[in-house]
Amino acid sequence: MSDTLQLAQDLIARRSLTPDDAGCQELLIARLEKLGFVIERMRFGNVDNFWARRGTARPVLVFAGHTDVVPSGPVSSWFSPPFEPTIRDGMLYGRGAADMKTSLAAFITAIEAFLAAHPDHQGSIALLITSDEEGVAVDGTVRVVEALQARGELLDYCIVGEPTSNQKVGDMIKNGRRGSLSGTLIVKGIQGHIAYPHLVKNPIHMAAPAIAELAATVWDAGNEYFPPTSWQVSNINGGTGATNVVPGTVEIWFNFRFSTARTEQDLKDQVHAILDKHGLEYDLAWELSGKPYITPQGNLVAAISSAIEESYGITPELSTSGGTSDGRFIADICAQVIEFGPLNATIHKLNECVGVADIEPLKQTFERTLVKLLVNP
Repeated sequence: MSDTLQLAQDLIARRSLTPDDAGCQELLIARLEKLGFVIERMRFGNVDNFWARRGTARPVLVFAGHTDVVPSGPVSSWFSPPFEPTIRDGMLYGRGAADMKTSLAAFITAIEAFLAAHPDHQGSIALLITSDEEGVAVDGTVRVVEALQARGELLDYCIVGEPTSNQKVGDMIKNGRRGSLSGTLIVKGIQGHIAYPHLVKNPIHMAAPAIAELAATVWDAGNEYFPPTSWQVSNINGGTGATNVVPGTVEIWFNFRFSTARTEQDLKDQVHAILDKHGLEYDLAWELSGKPYITPQGNLVAAISSAIEESYGITPELSTSGGTSDGRFIADICAQVIEFGPLNATIHKLNECVGVADIEPLKQTFERTLVKLLVNP
């Protein structure tokens, strides 16, 4: 059994449901302290985080990730108990195996191997680990980044260990993510008896043409890294529960997934212009959960792409697809941020798993990336 596999199993065995770290971070910290890392435990609210750094020089290469996992779902539907790591038919099963405890284990063993071979490397190595990525994500990575930003720390490279691989491990790197902007729209009308339409103003009828226009709007064409911005309704709620009452309001939840071709403010302005054009009386509350970011071709993309080719024998594709990740926070203080990790086919599902044969090459990928950026840049 490789050291990476053993550490992954030790992490999976800890029932670290968001935001409970369940001792995962102390397991990592104990190994990092032996390597000379300076550890800062950063607890915000009920969330455990830590920042670890070895060295004071630049460039700074950061490994970022989370110890928390989503609930297992019905335990009886798993092949084996979700928090009892089990190897069966060449697969390692357990909640968090893919998302993302195997990556965490590979971070540690890669750093250990790298330092054993290159104790006098250039620059610095750091880790940013949270237990609040799968939850509301308000006291995790974003708070650590704010603390680092407040004292003027800048990072050069960051690898987030999210499971990015699609069909084969190594086939995809995320070099950016779309922004996420949500709106809660309340359109106001006049409630009344459904049999007296002249005495009511039906907010659902009034909102419908505006919704149709918003849905048909081409917000942008995207760019070389991003698909076009999308606007989608996720919920519509209206009515009193009675069939003979026109409601006084209708509530509509919607979301933009937007590229660097647009800004938060100009999307807001365009929505308000459409709503106003349709003469609606409304309230609209906005929530930005993530700004778009992009890491173009450069040192980090080249280094990890080459490392993946050497470790897995596959040339990775660059992609900005999928949802948000903690990379959106780290991009505020780091010039180059990418995400790379195991297959994402089973994440958040019953019987989450990773291929045992894919684990050691993951460690090798991270170790080789360290060499390419901090020894032979």
